[in-house]
Amino acid sequence: MTTLLRALAVALAVVTAAPLAEAKTLVFCSEGKPETLSPSHAASSVAMDAIRPIFDTLVAFAPETTDIVPALAESWTISPDGRDYTFRLRPDVAFHATEDFTPTRPMNAEDAVFSFERQMPGSAAAEKFGGADYAEFRGLRLTQIVDTVKAIDERTVRFRLKRPDAAFLADLAMPVNAIQSFEYAFRMGQLGTLERFDRQPIGTGPFRLADRSDIAIRYQAFDRHWRGRPKIDTLVFSFTPTASSRLQKLKSGECHVAASPDPVDAAAIEADPRLRLSATPGLTIGYLAFNTAREPFDDVRVRRAINMAIDREAILSAIYPGTASLAAGPLPVASWASDDTIEPYRYDPQEARRLLLEAGVTSGLKIDLWYPPDSRTYNPDAKRMAHMIAADLEPLGIMVEENSAPWESYWRKLMNGETTLALAGWIGDNGDPDDFMDTLLSCTAAERGTNIARWCDERYDALVGEASRTSERSQRAALYGKAQRIFHDAAPWVPIASAEMLSATRAEVKSFVTSPLGFHDFAAVDLAD
Repeated sequence: MTTLLRALAVALAVVTAAPLAEAKTLVFCSEGKPETLSPSHAASSVAMDAIRPIFDTLVAFAPETTDIVPALAESWTISPDGRDYTFRLRPDVAFHATEDFTPTRPMNAEDAVFSFERQMPGSAAAEKFGGADYAEFRGLRLTQIVDTVKAIDERTVRFRLKRPDAAFLADLAMPVNAIQSFEYAFRMGQLGTLERFDRQPIGTGPFRLADRSDIAIRYQAFDRHWRGRPKIDTLVFSFTPTASSRLQKLKSGECHVAASPDPVDAAAIEADPRLRLSATPGLTIGYLAFNTAREPFDDVRVRRAINMAIDREAILSAIYPGTASLAAGPLPVASWASDDTIEPYRYDPQEARRLLLEAGVTSGLKIDLWYPPDSRTYNPDAKRMAHMIAADLEPLGIMVEENSAPWESYWRKLMNGETTLALAGWIGDNGDPDDFMDTLLSCTAAERGTNIARWCDERYDALVGEASRTSERSQRAALYGKAQRIFHDAAPWVPIASAEMLSATRAEVKSFVTSPLGFHDFAAVDLAD
């Protein structure tokens, strides 16, 4: 048993009846401590990762792809007008139990209805079991899209949409839409301990929550999972915020899988016979956003000038060596809707200077540039990137004040429009282009905060809206292509990089794959004897 496992055994009071040699424990060095284990309240990728072992969704993403496959729903139909989605649920799917709660029935349509209605303002479930903001559900615009959710019979549930939405099926595969136990919520309500429903969650997933502390979460394999019992007996998420610490623990055997290694370490990982590097084209975008509501960035000439003043190829070489592509627009290179005919703005400091002078921006401009406090897949070293951008702008007479803040404060500043320039990024939640094109750049997103550029273009909005209501992929791609050209000409961002999704494992780990959406799935993972 490794040093980490001994520490975790003490910290979590792990007690196992089986001899250690017989049990298989896999330790995952995650990027940090999740803010919650409730699907309805999770906002970060770290939390969504920690939720996935516990819960299932109606549909799921196939391994290594964004293709939608059956999960708790074994089949579904969509009405010709695209507004009715009818799902047939699997029979005999079991929920987990706790020390003082044992389900009396399998998962059924009542649970599916409850899981969605709880997050829909005005519903009976929201009135009795809600009371929170449910920002992720709202951010997906599901409150604007879903009209009703009804149980047709015990194994059939039907969603009626207010309008067709091409991303709806993919949205259902996200953790926010995990199926939760109505019976458990009802029982906790009877006991006056409804907060336990979110604090000590149960689901139908391959692992059940065993316990957690400030340093780790421990899960136990669920014997009655509908796909069969996982091969791993115990799964441990060990919170390890820095990439260097995760790699060190991986090398020493203190963890078996490490999230998001630093791209600069990729070659060393591949050269180490004890380790394996897992990489897949990622649905990620890293970018520098202008606050277009502030002078002088309300002038497109200034925004284009900054695009030409930054040496993005140098940034890719320094920060993403061999693990990212230069971004030209708002969509990741791996997205099926990305228009590869659009060229990035060329690096041309002289033309940048000319545009600035034309716009009346002379030497002495002082601006703030905010960057995130820790590494992210879309930006492994934001502090260094901020330094490089500041160095590129200085010869043009632009003085940059570099700032950062703890993650929650940093994100709040971006959402509230309190920055002039900001390094940001996005990891696709559902594999659909709408998750980038609408969530990050629409006029309504400018109002709710996720459009941190505060850019609003009615032509762009009309194209993206039409694409979301269109089911034919080729037609959607054409509409998104037109919208990407409007974005390119308006230049509300400096698109920087579309990064690969990286994970590192020890050689004894079997059947682990990296998702283009960045999550880590351990349901099928095994350890060699």
